[in-house]
This record gives sequence, C-alpha cells and structure tokens, in this order.
Amino acid sequence: MKSRHLTIGVTVLASVLATASLLAQEKTQVPAPTPLYERLGGLYNIAAVVDDFIERLYINSTINANPAISKARSQLRKPGLKTQVTMLVCQVTGGPCKYVGKGMKESHAGFNITEKEWDAMVADFKASLDRFKIPAPEQQELIGIVATTKPDIVIGAASAAGK
Repeated sequence: MKSRHLTIGVTVLASVLATASLLAQEKTQVPAPTPLYERLGGLYNIAAVVDDFIERLYINSTINANPAISKARSQLRKPGLKTQVTMLVCQVTGGPCKYVGKGMKESHAGFNITEKEWDAMVADFKASLDRFKIPAPEQQELIGIVATTKPDIVIGAASAAGK
C-alpha cells in the first residue's frame, strides 16, 4: 500500500513540476514582434503612401533635373511603377506580396543618381509617411530598409559603403 501511495505521489509531483516548468517557459518566451507590414496598416495603407510618394517624385525638380530620370519617367507608366513599388514595400516589410520587378541596381542603371537626388527622394518619402501619420519608429525602420538599397542606386555609394 505504501508503495502505491509513493508511486501516486511521485506521479503527481512529476506532473506539478512539468506544469510549473511549462508555465515558466511561457513566461520567459518573448512574443514574436508584429511585422512592419502590419504596423504600417497592411497593403491598402502601403499603397496609399506609395501613391502619394510617386506623385511627389514625378514633380520633384531636383530629381527631374537629371535627364536620364526625366526621360525614363516619360516612357514609364506611372500606375505600373506604383504597383511595383507597393509590392516591393509590402514584401520587404513582411507582407504577403511578391515583388517580381528588376533588382535595384538593374532598374536604376544608367540614371547616374547622385547623393543630392537620393536625399530629395528620401525627403519626399518622409513627407508621404508624415502625411499618413506613420509613427516615427515605423518610419525609421522603413527608411532603414530603403537605405540598404542606396549602394545599388546612387553613384559612388557602393564604394563609400565598402570603406
């Protein structure tokens, strides 16, 4: 009889310890961060920001002073560009979209984009983010993602990044 009580006691104790261990693990596990895509409000909000951003780029005198960019803009359909940029932003922020366009280096080849033009683009992007009241942490994160493309877009930036 004592042996049976001892076995039951050990089983109950093991159960209690296993449960306590699981509860301790649950408390120490950090929940996965919410993807930037969701914090930006999803596809429709991203599309609205991109729409506003592309409209700003098309009238930006600093950027359009570059003859290669100006020429490309006259040949490129704005709605297609907006779609491609929306898909790219959606994908790089953790959303379900799949960007199927050219890489940044290939799509900007021959434009000879300068640091000044890059800065004008970033200012327009920030203005669009501000217009839609994107919070500062999300803006910083998204602008940080955009900054990773700079070596492929801006002339001389790749060599400066390698220093």
